[in-house]
Amino acid sequence: DPATGDLKAVTVTPGNETDILVHDAHSASPTTAFALSRLADPDTLHRTPIGIFRSTRRPVYDTQMADQLEAAVEQYGKGDLTSLLSGNDTWTVVG
Repeated sequence: DPATGDLKAVTVTPGNETDILVHDAHSASPTTAFALSRLADPDTLHRTPIGIFRSTRRPVYDTQMADQLEAAVEQYGKGDLTSLLSGNDTWTVVG
């Protein structure tokens, strides 16, 4: 519906063919996928859409963290926790 942005199931005719939504599950925007997930009116739509509404590739936190740790080890070396804890590098907090 161009006026509201709501989706509804219709019979395709030559008159409305240009208004038909073609869904792209790989779209960066989740808007259409969300609208499709809400398309379940029991009075007019007797079947509920199922399937993959949105499929995107994004970085995973664990992978990014592991990459960051690996880069730090490459740049600064593995490090030594014992020398860090018993070392002379200290500071004083003044309140």
